[in-house]
Amino acid sequence: MRNVIVVGCGRVGSRLAGMLSDNGANVCVIDRKAEAFNNLGRNFNGSTVQGLGYDEDTLVKAGVEDSDVVAAVTESDNANLMVTEVASRLYGVPHVIARLYNHDHERA
Repeated sequence: MRNVIVVGCGRVGSRLAGMLSDNGANVCVIDRKAEAFNNLGRNFNGSTVQGLGYDEDTLVKAGVEDSDVVAAVTESDNANLMVTEVASRLYGVPHVIARLYNHDHERA
């Protein structure tokens, strides 16, 4: 079973978390706003953590040390890049994905 953290629980993050969970992944969703978790729906069987996705304490609560994948899909390119940097460099997460709106950031 894969352990996945999804940072951002908007339209994209909630759908991604739901699909991964439905396919057997152990999913934890991080969002800074508690009300964002309402987007997950009733059938979501993963966990949630309120906080900033690039904050080390928040990531540890979400299980970053045992995660196979971290997907950062907030509305902020900078936040998404920070999440992936922290997850990959500090915690050695093997697969990190950042949703980017500005294609100039792809080289980061």
